[in-house]
Amino acid sequence: RMKVSLRWLREYVNPGIPYRELAHKLIMAGLEVETMSVTGGDWDKVVVAQVTAVNPHPNADRLRLATVDLGGGKTMTVVCGAPNVAAGQKVAFAMVGARLRDGHTGELATLKPAKIRGVASEGMVCAQKELGISEDYSGIMVLPEDAPVGTPLADYLGDVVFDIPVTPNRPDCLCILGIAREAAALTGQTCHIPPVYYEENGPSVELFTSVEVLDPDLCPRYSCSVVTGVKVGPSPDWLQQRLTASGMRPINNIVDATNYVMLEYGQPLHAFDHERLLEHKIVVRRPLEGEVIVSLDGSERKLAPDMLIIADGRRPVAIAGMMGGLDSEIAVDTSTVLLEAACFNPRSIRRTSAALKMRT
Repeated sequence: RMKVSLRWLREYVNPGIPYRELAHKLIMAGLEVETMSVTGGDWDKVVVAQVTAVNPHPNADRLRLATVDLGGGKTMTVVCGAPNVAAGQKVAFAMVGARLRDGHTGELATLKPAKIRGVASEGMVCAQKELGISEDYSGIMVLPEDAPVGTPLADYLGDVVFDIPVTPNRPDCLCILGIAREAAALTGQTCHIPPVYYEENGPSVELFTSVEVLDPDLCPRYSCSVVTGVKVGPSPDWLQQRLTASGMRPINNIVDATNYVMLEYGQPLHAFDHERLLEHKIVVRRPLEGEVIVSLDGSERKLAPDMLIIADGRRPVAIAGMMGGLDSEIAVDTSTVLLEAACFNPRSIRRTSAALKMRT
């Protein structure tokens, strides 16, 4: 299946037609749009605002008074309990009458005027969960600095996601760019492919690692790069939102980047912690008799001789085309990443998936 965000799709092609008409054209061309999920369709009376001041609440230590600029010379001061609210932030502000999700129950409710610990509050600075964007309720959602104050949030962040079950004869549509090419052909528009060039510098990759493919019948091509000076942390909000819209869970900036490229281009990638690869080498081979691996999901898996693994100098570190191993996963202290891009025999991957009961 492909979950296709139209906000993301429009970076590569502007169909120039309403989303329902685009869905119809895709269906008529053989790509079934099974469902369409509209994000922001219920964000009436929610706008982009800027926090101009944060002051203590006179009657509650854990609450504060946030003054927000709504644009057009209009400001409001509301009670806010979020720990991360600060002056200068761009935020999502809901006015009285907005329909929001309860942060605890998740149920929709209409925002009403309230008096909180003796202070009137007619509006609310929103968290992602209250807007239905994610389950994050740890604090308010902070928008990018260039978010235009006064703009309806639905215009700024709203999206439509097509859920498309892709048939086996259309693997080219298992990525955003594949759908973009199809949309361009159906609407007579131009598809703009992003550049893939990036500058490499520093020592040669051969000084960091080596690659040996022992079973080319199962892996005709294996490429890797090494990236140094990495700092692991959360991905930017825009990237997390695109992954979430595509049905994937954000993890960290390294793993998210590999998943983003896979969704964009259709080329799966995998990132290893280079320092946790024994002998700092990659060997692509069939498993030895009795070899096992603990995969990223924490399960110990017995490997059969007809499967394909990625190994370091001594042990398996990934099941090719399926999942990485726990011993070489990206961790908070990872500073050097070995990035894999490979072509594996699809029949072998399908047989391995069935034998290990793994769907990834």
